[in-house]
Amino acid sequence: METVLNYLEQYGRYSFVEMPMTEVDSLALCQLSYLKFEGMVPEMKEEAPAVLLRSLKEHPDFDRLFADVRFEKNNRALMERMLGGRRFGDIELNYYVNIVEEKWETQFSAITCRLDDGTVYVAYRGTDETIIGWKEDFNMAFASPVPAQECSVMYLEEIARRLSGPLCLGGHSKGGNLAVYSAMKCKKEVQDRIRQIYSMDGPGFRPEVLENAGYEAIAERVEKILPHSSLVGMLFESDMRYRVVRSKTLGLAQHDPYTWLVSGDHLVRANDIYERRKKMDNTLNQWILSLDEGQLHTFVDTLFQVLSASEADNLIDFTAEWKKSMNGVISAMKEIDDDTADALKSMIRSLFEMAGDHMKQDVLSKTEAAIGRFTQKPKAERQNSPEPAVR
Repeated sequence: METVLNYLEQYGRYSFVEMPMTEVDSLALCQLSYLKFEGMVPEMKEEAPAVLLRSLKEHPDFDRLFADVRFEKNNRALMERMLGGRRFGDIELNYYVNIVEEKWETQFSAITCRLDDGTVYVAYRGTDETIIGWKEDFNMAFASPVPAQECSVMYLEEIARRLSGPLCLGGHSKGGNLAVYSAMKCKKEVQDRIRQIYSMDGPGFRPEVLENAGYEAIAERVEKILPHSSLVGMLFESDMRYRVVRSKTLGLAQHDPYTWLVSGDHLVRANDIYERRKKMDNTLNQWILSLDEGQLHTFVDTLFQVLSASEADNLIDFTAEWKKSMNGVISAMKEIDDDTADALKSMIRSLFEMAGDHMKQDVLSKTEAAIGRFTQKPKAERQNSPEPAVR
């Protein structure tokens, strides 16, 4: 089973002039954006020349690129294979941005890559390991724009002002949402330069956001790609078309792009999201949309109040010292006032009731289908069928 890493080995010798960008190239660039480029790639404010990807190998802080221990092994393999061929080794990197503002509940990061065919690829990073990053993701359930979405538009318009050439945008997870949002909301002259927008298992938008942001103007250029057991990418998935790909793993672990299967120069297609997963996703979306803004604020704020009580500022520390983290969580739960606790219980109850209604409807539909198949049998065949047990 091949992945993006095998693709880089096989096609790394071709320049982008010789072989135009593929969806797998986009996936690789989206994953590249997760690396920690501070001090190695010029920031927006520096107005400094771009650096070649291959030059980073000689940087004294090269190992710091892989500070995210969750994906260190795969990220090192990604960089090794990118450096091993001219397709990625010669891309120019510039305008790195990484903002984490706890006060404003903001996490935004992006990097710009110029390919050798002149294409400017803007890669938005998805949620990092910080608890603030995850809080902002949850805020998308009730607020739009969140600060990262506003930052994404400003970033894109500044890149378009500084660099000429066709634009491609992409991101994984929240980064995919930012790529689509910035394309919807940017100035018309910038939007006209956009050739393709890639959302790799990125969450969608509340229906009113798509209506008001002019999604139809860019719809034909959006490539939304989901693994066949997607949760993140199916959040608020309603009016956006998507394609489904296969993964070498199961469940929520499929959110990891390194598990997505590749054949030749393309991702391996699947027919659709798993039916059971799709029903669960639809139930969650309906539940979120059934809550008013105040209820959602209460749910999200309380959830992260409890998480923050662990005294960990990122999810790696939270899980690494889980005993200490859970002690803080348990203590925080005791401090929740009665009104908030009652509100949370009511919201959770409504989610389970909605899920229960969907299960009842599913059972009813299957029963009706079974009865339909039985009554369509020839009379003689029905007479020979065993009688159902009566209790």
